[in-house]
Amino acid sequence: MAAPHGLNRLRENDAALPEITFANAEGRPHTLADFAGRGLVINLWATWCPPCVAEMPALDRLAAVLERENIQVLPLSSDRGGREVVQAFYDRTRVQTLRVWLDPRGAAARALGARGLPTTLIVDRGGRERARLEGDAAWDAPEFMAAIRRLVGRAAAPATRGA
Repeated sequence: MAAPHGLNRLRENDAALPEITFANAEGRPHTLADFAGRGLVINLWATWCPPCVAEMPALDRLAAVLERENIQVLPLSSDRGGREVVQAFYDRTRVQTLRVWLDPRGAAARALGARGLPTTLIVDRGGRERARLEGDAAWDAPEFMAAIRRLVGRAAAPATRGA
């Protein structure tokens, strides 16, 4: 019996990530080092990609749940129209939690070895790729949320004073 919601297509691994650069909505460059210590769900997508569009509401709901656990969803859009195109899409489809992140020349997608869109990587809190899924998925399904939590690992315990 196939796993529900596409979970059977999630390929687990343990791989170092290359250095990648992408931009926020204001065009400022960022790297994965800016998210050190957080779990990441990196989604490579575009507004012109039908399976990407299909999974975006589920990614938005996933982001709303996991942000409280220091796990960030980074939807890196390869749309050449930049922020305006992505924000218009978010407004039209009522995406509320996801932020605009841009990879307009597809450099991050190429560096990460994406063979197509959408491609989603699960990155642990130590900055290693732990799983990858090509194609769309029901990211907000309980099975996916449990897998993501397991793959990114536990958050570091808060430091205690004294001793």
